[in-house]
This record gives sequence, C-alpha cells and structure tokens, in this order.
Amino acid sequence: MAVDLVVSETGAGPPLVILHGLFGSRRNWTSIASALGRRHRVVTVDLRNHGESPWDERMDYPAMAEDVAVLIGSVAGGMASVCGHSMGGKVAMTLALTAPERIDRLVVVDIPPAASRGTSIDLVRAMRAVPLVECSRRADVAAALAATVPDPAIRSFLAQSVTVRPEGLAWSVNLAVIEREFETILGFPDLAAGKTFAKPTLFIAGGRSAYLRPRHWPEIQRLFPAATLEVVEEAGHWVHADAPEPFTRLVGQFLGA
Repeated sequence: MAVDLVVSETGAGPPLVILHGLFGSRRNWTSIASALGRRHRVVTVDLRNHGESPWDERMDYPAMAEDVAVLIGSVAGGMASVCGHSMGGKVAMTLALTAPERIDRLVVVDIPPAASRGTSIDLVRAMRAVPLVECSRRADVAAALAATVPDPAIRSFLAQSVTVRPEGLAWSVNLAVIEREFETILGFPDLAAGKTFAKPTLFIAGGRSAYLRPRHWPEIQRLFPAATLEVVEEAGHWVHADAPEPFTRLVGQFLGA
C-alpha cells in the first residue's frame, strides 16, 4: 500500500518531482528547487522512511515507485518530469519502467539501473550507535560519528538526518528498516522482461564518482533507448551539491528541450 509522502513545492510551470538519495530528504534540494523553480513547478519529496514522510516496513523499489506514482497522480495531474539522485534515481527508473505514463522526462543522477556498492552498511550501524540522548545538536551527532566515519563531509550529511523533538534528538530516517533491507536498497529490481522507457532520459554522472561508469551504458541503453549521458567532471556522487550551477544548467536545458 502506498504511503502519503510529504512534499514541498516552489515555482510555477510544468511539474518536476525531485527524489533524494539514501539518508537524504527534500531539504537537501532546496536551493536546486529554487533555481529550477524559475521555469518549473518543483515538488521535492521525502521518500518513505525518510524526512517527514511515514515509516513503513517495506523498503523496496516497487513500493517506493508506487508512492511516487500516487503522488504524481494527486499533485501533478497524472504526469510530471522526475529527477532522482542515487536511491531516488532507482525509484525514478523503477517508476519509469513500470508506469511510464506517469513520467514526461526522466533525469537520473549518478546511479545505474544495477546493483551499487558505493555505500557501506557500516554507515547505518554507525548512526544507530550514536547515543542521541547525550547529544543536544547536530554538531554533537557529527562528532559522535567521527570515530567510525572518517570523512567529515559524510558525517555532516548524516547528521542532517537528525530532527529535534520535545523529548530530544531523534533520527528522521528509519534505520532499523534500512539496515534490514540494505541489500535491496543497494540492488535494482528484476522487472518483467521487455520493459523499457522510450521517452527522453538524461543520466548525469559525477566525474569523480565511481557509481555510474562506462560499463553500465549497455544496460542503460537497453532499458532507456532514448538516454543521453552528461558527465560533470568536477563533481563526486552528490553532483547537485558539488556543482550546483552546471547541474541546474544541464537539467534545465534537458527539461526545456
């Protein structure tokens, strides 16, 4: 059963739905949404078990794609362009392959339609080990992660998933379900043979990322025959954060083509 996703909206014009990656939220896309909102009605989404959206025991791509299909039906008149990063990109691809009538144009950011190993389950375990009762702000959470997460940028990103409640700090991501379904999240669903998405599709890769590589291109072309690829050389996996201006320019040009 689909869950009722929490969204934010900005701008006016043709609808664009943006889907964040694992451990992310719609807040991560505020500045990008503002830039793209000059020509589009941008709907940023908290996927299930993330942000302010409901928690659910299912965390597979068909379920998450159904959530977004229902959302597009209710807020975008049944069809929208969709942009998804990492896990959100897999949600977007699954939706495109199973309900192509919901998507006008598709943007997939630094993730292939295949299993990906760039994220370690150790991050989930490190987050679950943080003594939130001893923390009073996100900086304390980031400091608590330092012993097990050496990259300060990743620590800061993970700490953004902490929310302040009257009883204290809490994770806004369902870490128990994410840990249990981690292999499913890293994978990509084995959809029925013959499914393709023939509408315009843009893959954007980070030049310093190992997630989307040339070896993935044959499978991309098989499933998305109208796909094109752009590489933002100066960016890593978080292309939109590392190079926001080139990213928004590429997306804006593609959506307006």
